[in-house]
Amino acid sequence: MLNEAVVRQLREIVGEKYFRIDQEALITHSYDGTPMLQALPDGVIYPESTEQVSEIMKIASSNLIPIVTRGSGSNLCGGTVPLQGGIVMVMHRMNKIIEVDMENLTATVQPGVITGQFITHVEGLGLFYPPDPSSMKISTIGGNIAECSGGLRGLKYGTTKDYVLGLTAVLPNGAILRTGGKLTKDVAGYDLTKLLVGSEGTLAVVTEAILKLIPQPKTKKTMVAMYKDIYGAARTVSKIIKNQIIPATLEILDNPTIRVVDDFAKIGLPHDMAAILIIEQDGEPEVVERDIEKIRLICKEEQADRIDVAADREEAEKLLTARRSAFTALARLRPTTMLEDATVPRSKIADMILRTNAIAQKYDVNIATFGHAGDGNLHPTATTDARDHEEVHRVEEAFAEIFEAAIELGGTITGEHGVGIVKAPYLEWKVGEAGIDVMKGIKAAFDPLNILNPSKIFAKETKKRVVVQHG
Repeated sequence: MLNEAVVRQLREIVGEKYFRIDQEALITHSYDGTPMLQALPDGVIYPESTEQVSEIMKIASSNLIPIVTRGSGSNLCGGTVPLQGGIVMVMHRMNKIIEVDMENLTATVQPGVITGQFITHVEGLGLFYPPDPSSMKISTIGGNIAECSGGLRGLKYGTTKDYVLGLTAVLPNGAILRTGGKLTKDVAGYDLTKLLVGSEGTLAVVTEAILKLIPQPKTKKTMVAMYKDIYGAARTVSKIIKNQIIPATLEILDNPTIRVVDDFAKIGLPHDMAAILIIEQDGEPEVVERDIEKIRLICKEEQADRIDVAADREEAEKLLTARRSAFTALARLRPTTMLEDATVPRSKIADMILRTNAIAQKYDVNIATFGHAGDGNLHPTATTDARDHEEVHRVEEAFAEIFEAAIELGGTITGEHGVGIVKAPYLEWKVGEAGIDVMKGIKAAFDPLNILNPSKIFAKETKKRVVVQHG
């Protein structure tokens, strides 16, 4: 509980309306997009400036109050659940696009800006911000920075870290840190900008970001290739890249996902396919036409059962919207949906999907897999019921084996969702004991009192490694 003096001080900073301790506010901010995780905070605060965040952090530091920053709460690894109580700092009031600099091709924004709205705004100016997480209609730029979000365009354009040039951030003691700038080159000391991107709110509170923009592609073309052999789909992915073609989007849906997505989106996807690839290329018209034709031939060589090129943008958007709706479609099946992510080298996509299917069968659970085939980032998604504790346990054991399989295939436990609470027990599997020690040292240097998003990333105990048996 917060004492009266702290409550009074915080309300003096933001105003009574913007510091809440009522039950509605506490319950609303006790969970995020991660199923079966909830913890009540002691208060919820809504700052509107860097200076207010600084004053809040000084009070939190003096009183050892945990602070968990939050955007829209679409996090999928429990990253914004306030496990130790304290205060949830909601960044929605800091939602301004401060500047779009047409000379330097940068935008300066506050963290509460909704990603999709920002993308629409800069596209209206003829510019392009490529990171496009599936949650972009609700997720915020600040949340994207905290998780280093990816998206469908990650193969060609990279992820959030590739577009953050500079940050204003507040340290746990209230000091204001400014990193980077409107610069292409900057090697003045450690790259603190890149360090903060993906740090999951454990090192500092981001209050402003300078983002890189690029010219908008002149045209786009989208196609779908359908396979009865999942290895044919996987070979297609590898062969496209081997031929030095880098599509803007290269997505895969396995058979369980195809069935559910088509039932939801009603776009006529055949239910007897083992896998579907959704491929989009953008750029100069002649380059797009050439690449799409080369990709079509590669799909044909790898025995695609059917190849369709979207006739227009409306048809293309239907395909991409269907892919973005995969999680929503799966969530309709059962009361609880557990969406995970693991990344493998793109050449191991088929192996990973088949291993996932075998693991699901072993544990008698329902898992559908979709994801970003071009960069190897897959989203195995389990549909279950939180009230069935025995089944949920089997799902958790299945996911542990899936993470182990990803590492064995040369991959990692998370490509874009982050570690948070959910992946913390597995982090040492990927980075090793030395990696954990280095990360803990960084955390201690930024946050010696451990008040920023405590209990995240670092588990009390690493989960025992799974012995994976496969044929």
